[in-house]
Amino acid sequence: MSTHQQLKRILVTAGEPAGIGPDLCLQLAGPQTDCEIVVIADQQLLQERASQLGLSIDITAIDPQQPPSVTAQQQLKVWHTPLVADCVSGSLSINNATYVLKTLDLACDACLAGEAHAMVTAPVHKAVINDAGIAFSGHTEYLQQRCQSNQVVMMLACAAMRVALVTTHLPLSKVSAAITPERLKQVVRLLQAELQQRFAKPRPTIYVCGLNPHAGEDGHLGREELDIIIPTLAQLRQEGIDLVGPLPADTLFNSHNLEQADCVLAMYHDQGLPVLKYAGFGNAVNITLGLPIIRTSVDHGTALDLAGTGKASASSLLEAVAQANLMRL
Repeated sequence: MSTHQQLKRILVTAGEPAGIGPDLCLQLAGPQTDCEIVVIADQQLLQERASQLGLSIDITAIDPQQPPSVTAQQQLKVWHTPLVADCVSGSLSINNATYVLKTLDLACDACLAGEAHAMVTAPVHKAVINDAGIAFSGHTEYLQQRCQSNQVVMMLACAAMRVALVTTHLPLSKVSAAITPERLKQVVRLLQAELQQRFAKPRPTIYVCGLNPHAGEDGHLGREELDIIIPTLAQLRQEGIDLVGPLPADTLFNSHNLEQADCVLAMYHDQGLPVLKYAGFGNAVNITLGLPIIRTSVDHGTALDLAGTGKASASSLLEAVAQANLMRL
């Protein structure tokens, strides 16, 4: 087998051009021994940001139709995608919203076509995309639609734990109504399948949070556990899925439980993610389960105030690339 056939191609979208995405991508300069990293961005933007940061990097435009190849020292390969408007670090422009989405489309379509192993996304600025008149609630939902996936699950991972979510970006007032037997079954079945396929866990153990304090206190603090979560988990166990819970979220995240769990399933965004980000912020990875492609991302935002300053850490992006490289198609 030739070298280029052995290499995996990882596509990295540079995200919001005025944010720290381009800064972080510059820190991916080679060599990469077991994968080829290609940044999808405007080549001139990366060159200007490198100059602003005082970095000496060979930013090389590639033909994405050519097979992966070994990356040279201090080389950054770029799939040139031109900006729509000039970009200034820290200054948002609605004119570049379509550019941001174009980078996502190119990466997603290349992965769907089998031309790349995975896509990794630097942070985008949702508000400026919406201000440009484009309905956009986030990477996860956008890629779900483009891949025509019926169900996706957001999971974040760090060295200490994996945490998946039953609901994602919902107001707290709407979470309870969204936790139905059907939704819980879909999420658990998908989580089980993806842990088996992507992470080589033949029979994963999933610890499940209750919704209410003390997991409902036998109905005294809410009946969602008694009426929905407990009976649904019982049905899923009959399918051979290894589930523990529902457990009170304030005691579930202890070291003993986390050592036993391949993943923790939280009922809503701010139940599980604050714990994970406390344990691993800056080194955590956002993973979208349920897509026909591999997609990972950073665990932080665009940090406009840090763009072009040299103070932004690429640790989460590096972890996202490493995680994508390890995941199985």
